[in-house]
Amino acid sequence: MTTQDKWFSSPTQVYWCCKALISGRVISHKTEIREVKGWRLGAIIHLLKSKYHWPILVEYKGPECVAHYRLAPGTAIASLEFPPSAASLAEDDAA
Repeated sequence: MTTQDKWFSSPTQVYWCCKALISGRVISHKTEIREVKGWRLGAIIHLLKSKYHWPILVEYKGPECVAHYRLAPGTAIASLEFPPSAASLAEDDAA
């Protein structure tokens, strides 16, 4: 892996984020660090919102204004476009 590759989120982190959101969870950077030792949640959320058009809501909590992300209520999971590393989640949902 080159040094430049280390700046991008791993497929495991993207998969985790997608799975957490479609499961109805509210996630934050702290959750990502604890569960997958990741540190690029903001970048993953940005990718899902801008490239894949996921309806992700953000709420800033606490004195540090920590971002907490969730899917908008009523989101049709079957209509979401998934990144390649999380494509199997769409197949699981269709089954």
